[in-house]
Amino acid sequence: MRSSGRCLRIPVLIATVVALLLPTSALAQAQDPVALGGGSGIVVVGEKGEMLCTLTAIGDDNRGNLIGFTSAHCGGPGAKVGAEGAPNAGELGTMVAGNDALDYAVIQFDPAKVRPVNNVEGFQIDGLGPDPVPGDIACKQGRSTGYSCGVTWGPGEEPGTFINQVCGQPGDSGAPVTVNNRLVGMIHGAFSQDLPTCVVKYIPLHTPAVNMSFNTQLADIVAKDRPGSGFVPVGVAP
Repeated sequence: MRSSGRCLRIPVLIATVVALLLPTSALAQAQDPVALGGGSGIVVVGEKGEMLCTLTAIGDDNRGNLIGFTSAHCGGPGAKVGAEGAPNAGELGTMVAGNDALDYAVIQFDPAKVRPVNNVEGFQIDGLGPDPVPGDIACKQGRSTGYSCGVTWGPGEEPGTFINQVCGQPGDSGAPVTVNNRLVGMIHGAFSQDLPTCVVKYIPLHTPAVNMSFNTQLADIVAKDRPGSGFVPVGVAP
């Protein structure tokens, strides 16, 4: 039996409309900006391979760029940065500067792909603070060990470092350290390998953490006029 050309065109038209609508909807979801802030887990891919680290903070510099920080031992300039919590989002930023001695790396993020936040799992960063002094209670948020606080003991042996009793494990590198919700440093490493790096069951004693002073790192960035100069954390008026 002969079919009508008009009848054939109707289902073809419907199929075409559906095919056009479905990918558009899926694409819109895939392109939603990824929320990142101090304490977020990041994936760094560079010459050192793929590493899981923690974002120290995110905000704007005086050039109007969306900037973040982490440890230099996570990767160097040219390394690509993604979000551990959004593996399908792909590349979100690139490391553009660093200093191995002061263990910082500067990340320039794509503002079309990243939504900066100042609260990650309840860990709030309300701005920058002065270097802590002995007795100050400092807190950190890391992608491996989460939230912990501890007393500040004093300066470390390496220039620009201080020691406090927060815990840290691999993956916490770059984790933000705050006093009264003000960013003062980032996790650099463990003080000793002879004690556990975090509180474990039945052993309520762990090695202190070595932290890099964020003020020292920012001073180096400004002195060298690097990306990140004039950094203002998200949520803080410039």
